Amino acid sequence: MGGKTTTVLLLLLAMFIGPPASVQGQDWTFGPFEKPGQVNPIITPNAATTFLSPMTDSVVHWEELATFNPAAVVKNGKVYVLYRAEDATGKREIGFHTSRLGLAESSDGLHFTRRSTPVLYPDKDVQARYEWTGGVEDPRVVEMEDGTYVLTYTQWNRDLPRLAIATSKDLVHWQKHGPAFAKADSGKYLKMDTKSGAILTRVEGNRLVATKVNGKYWMYFNVPDILIATSDNLIDWTPLADSDGKVLKVLSPRPGYFDSWLVEGGPPAIMTERGILLIYNAGNSGKFGQAGLPERIYTRGQALVDAPTSRSSNRLNSTSALASTRREPPSSRDSFRSMVGGSSIMGLLIREWPLRCGIRNADEAVPDSGRCRCACGHEQCCSWMLQ
Repeated sequence: MGGKTTTVLLLLLAMFIGPPASVQGQDWTFGPFEKPGQVNPIITPNAATTFLSPMTDSVVHWEELATFNPAAVVKNGKVYVLYRAEDATGKREIGFHTSRLGLAESSDGLHFTRRSTPVLYPDKDVQARYEWTGGVEDPRVVEMEDGTYVLTYTQWNRDLPRLAIATSKDLVHWQKHGPAFAKADSGKYLKMDTKSGAILTRVEGNRLVATKVNGKYWMYFNVPDILIATSDNLIDWTPLADSDGKVLKVLSPRPGYFDSWLVEGGPPAIMTERGILLIYNAGNSGKFGQAGLPERIYTRGQALVDAPTSRSSNRLNSTSALASTRREPPSSRDSFRSMVGGSSIMGLLIREWPLRCGIRNADEAVPDSGRCRCACGHEQCCSWMLQ
């Protein structure tokens, strides 16, 4: 493996090696990355593990079909990975299986030991109406000041996806707090598709700690546009809207680029000296997208935005942003062979650990060796002004 770093690292399950890359004079981006070929994929579907499902009161093979879309933290010198696992029940289509969250740990960031049962799952609880029967999906995790873990995840009842919050002291036992926007504006956002919550953090040693700006916590969320919300307690969130009640957009798809189909909240955002670094998921449009990229291929992007100021506490100020993405090939163990392969979401972590990314298929892996590149394949990445 490559040398170690003393700075922050990145991506959804993630960790990274090497200093920040300088692209077109932009020294705020992360990369390059390195992929150890002998250990990938690090987590794969397992038909042997079983779990007594509260939904059916029967035993299910809870991670038989797919393991993907991870999040990670460093705890007591180990890497802990929360990952989404799907069983093989239901139709063989996206959204028709039940998802649960598993937990794996590693002392070297490469070789993982998994718990035999999920740590978060649809249960016979007050969240059942939001989580039966699609389950719980797509974790992203940060820490509070006191070490409590805050999880954003998607509740899927096969009707409407809802961004939700859970907290834990040990990553194993979680308290569900329900939909993130349940108390905002008399519950009007409960009828809105919401998901993919990336909470703004600062780096403290090897921790990503949720941080306030102007007295509020901030979260970037959703797809196909990235929106923004604030909170006083990291549990109850309110989307920021204009005077007409329209939720403010921080980032939107761009015709002609790799992110022309969608942009989506990725791993936790990081406060840096240059501004707020957003690492986001991107999808390419076959009709309006970047030439040479397959339709709906998933890639990764990076954007830099200004932090809110005392004169503009209800929105983010635009600044220059840069795309820095690399396509990931479909895994040979891809259970969703009908899906377009690619990087779907990323996780974020801190120094001296290999980077991990969630592939939108059955496995989880560490990115390829070499420099992080644009989806177009060039070392040089594009730069633009946010709208």
